Amino acid sequence: MISVYIIAFNEVEKVRAAIESVRWADEIVVVDSWSTDGTAELATQLGAKVVQVTFQGFGDLRNHAIAACTHPWIFSLDADERCTPEAAQEIRRITQDQDALDAYHTPRRNFFMGRWIRHSGWYPNYRQPQLFRKGAMSYDLKPVHEGYVLHTPKALGHMKSAIWQFPFKNLAEVMHKANRYSSLGAEKIRHKKITMGSALLHGTWSFLKHYFFKRGFLDGWAGFVIALGNFEGTFYRYAKALEMQKGNVWQAPNTVQPIHSNHD
Repeated sequence: MISVYIIAFNEVEKVRAAIESVRWADEIVVVDSWSTDGTAELATQLGAKVVQVTFQGFGDLRNHAIAACTHPWIFSLDADERCTPEAAQEIRRITQDQDALDAYHTPRRNFFMGRWIRHSGWYPNYRQPQLFRKGAMSYDLKPVHEGYVLHTPKALGHMKSAIWQFPFKNLAEVMHKANRYSSLGAEKIRHKKITMGSALLHGTWSFLKHYFFKRGFLDGWAGFVIALGNFEGTFYRYAKALEMQKGNVWQAPNTVQPIHSNHD
C-alpha cells in the first residue's frame, strides 16, 4: 500500500497533472498552505485528501505530510513534478519486494525553455529520497533546501526510472522563485561573516559552477539562464543575510536632513 504526498501553495495550474500522474497510488495527500487560487478545492475535486498546514519552512511542511500519510510506503511528489509510467512501475516493484531497502532517491529529468536539460547540474537531478517506508526518514527544519534524516541502518537506494519536473512555466517564475528562496535561504546564513564583496564572489562562483563546470553551456540559452538564475539567487541570499545583520541601517531615515556639499 502506497501513499503519495504532494506539497502545494497556489499551484492550481500544476496540481491537476501532478495528481493525475499518481492515480495508481492507494492514497493521494495534498499538503496545502492555505492557497488562495483554488488549489485545495481542485485537489479535493480530484479525489485527493487535502491537509492544511501553515508554512513554517519546507522541512516542517514535509514532516506534516509524512504524518498525514496512512500507508507503509510513501512517495513524495512536488506540484511541478510528474511521475512517469516507468517510475510508477518501478515503485510498485520495489514496494512489493520483501528485500527492498527502506529509502530510495529518484532521478528527475527537467524541462525548461522548450527543451530537456541534460547538463547544468539538472540531470540526473536528485532531491531528498522520494520513496521510503513510513518511519524510515524525516526532514530537518531548515526553511529551504531542507535535508533529511534516515532512521534506518540500511543503505540508501537509487531508482533507475526518472520522473519529470517542470520547474518554471516562464521567466517570471524563475525570478519569483529566486526571490523567495533567497529570502528563505538568508535565514540559514545570517550568522556568517558577510560583505557585499563576498556576496558577489559566492554568486559568481555559482554561475561559473553551473555554466562551465557542470557544462551548462551545452544546454544553450537555457543553460545560461539557469546559471544566471543561480548567480542571482546566491548573490541575493548573501546580500539579504547581510541586510538582516545590519537591521535598520539600510532603511531611509525618519526625517530629511540637509546635505552639505563643499560648495556651501
